[in-house]
Amino acid sequence: MSRDLTLPDLGEGIETATVVEIFVKPGDTIAGEQALMSLETDKAQFELPSTMAGTVEEVLVAVGDDVTIGQAVLKIAGGGAEGRATGTTEAAADTSDGDTEADAKPPARREPPARGTESSRAAPATTRAPEPEAAGPEDATKAPAQPPERPHGGVAAAPSVRRRARELSVRLEDVAAHTGSDRLTTADVEAFERDGGKHPEKAAATAAPAWPAPAPLPDFSKWGEIEIEEMTKIRRKTAENMARAWIEIPTVTHHDEADITKLERLRKKYAPRVKEAGGHLTWTAILLNVLAGALKRFPQFNASVDMAEHRIIYKKYVHIGVAVDTERGLLVPVIRDVDEKNVVELAKALAEISEAARGRNIKPEMMQGATFTITNLGGIGGVAFSPIVNPPQVAILGVSRGSTHPVWREDRFEPCQILPLALSYDHRIIDGADAARFLRWVCEALEEPFLLDLEGQ
Repeated sequence: MSRDLTLPDLGEGIETATVVEIFVKPGDTIAGEQALMSLETDKAQFELPSTMAGTVEEVLVAVGDDVTIGQAVLKIAGGGAEGRATGTTEAAADTSDGDTEADAKPPARREPPARGTESSRAAPATTRAPEPEAAGPEDATKAPAQPPERPHGGVAAAPSVRRRARELSVRLEDVAAHTGSDRLTTADVEAFERDGGKHPEKAAATAAPAWPAPAPLPDFSKWGEIEIEEMTKIRRKTAENMARAWIEIPTVTHHDEADITKLERLRKKYAPRVKEAGGHLTWTAILLNVLAGALKRFPQFNASVDMAEHRIIYKKYVHIGVAVDTERGLLVPVIRDVDEKNVVELAKALAEISEAARGRNIKPEMMQGATFTITNLGGIGGVAFSPIVNPPQVAILGVSRGSTHPVWREDRFEPCQILPLALSYDHRIIDGADAARFLRWVCEALEEPFLLDLEGQ
């Protein structure tokens, strides 16, 4: 007897994934949690683990195919029991000796096979287990999978409910707003669709803006040789998000500088101790700790704007996204509950997510739920830049390269280490004075670390 192995639910808003590489072929024996293929969504690239044991009878997809949630990708023969992975991804510590996440070179590029052809190889000896919410049913006749945990501010719904919503072109957010329910059912979705939507005014308010049609490009080949490369899903999604953010958010950037001379001495002094614990005491790790205190003190920076309902949503949790430079483009994995971690714990978490992002196995759920973002280009260079706010967040901190400046102190100039910072913010809910206070508090916390202990987080 053969059974279909299907693509599980990958999280809210993710409907398809592209097959990048296939690790098995017909006749191969597989075990539960073995990596079967590499997939790419518009958020991340990761390996799909097996949820059953048996023999591969047929590979139903090819490299380059776009597969949808619930679509069968393999036909498995044999009586192996289903296995649901419960472990978490094990990632090695970041081996970069630099101060930023941008300065480590990405791993050597592993070229995928030509698009549209099937690739197969022996499965790697070491496989990674999926997050629990990524697991799904193998076919529609099996008992439904446990619904994923509801992320902060998200909509809780089982994969079958999300699938039905996609079929009916219904937004789960709209259904949740109408029902007021903590967990949606298929009946909720179908009832909402039958009545034509209960919030036409909200739908109009939240509708995507009318995008101007792109201007046609000239034939560049008339002037010389050209090369055309298709955008990856990640690059395409990044382009769409940045363009939408530029149109929707009235962004202002405030700049300031922090004298980190004292803290730099402390950082170098305690860096070996943090390395022994499995992390790297980078400036990003230190800033994460400082930002946790700042976001507690200035809650409007840890919020989102709901223009449809004319309200502001304040988050009581602090999840910070960290921009990581990879060969596939910019990825922003999230460190959760930053306010509950000390600097050593943050350094270890930062090393783990950075390695996962560069290692082509970061899962979509690891990039969701951020309330604020930090992007550090200091390892590459530059004196200043203006980062773009990543909606539905309302602010982002940019870090440039620190340098030594002569600073006048009392009766003489002294060499001081100066760190340039840039805070971009959503002017709809944050005023310039608020931004100046926020960034000055961050600078003072870096200049006088005792301030964090004095005022608390």
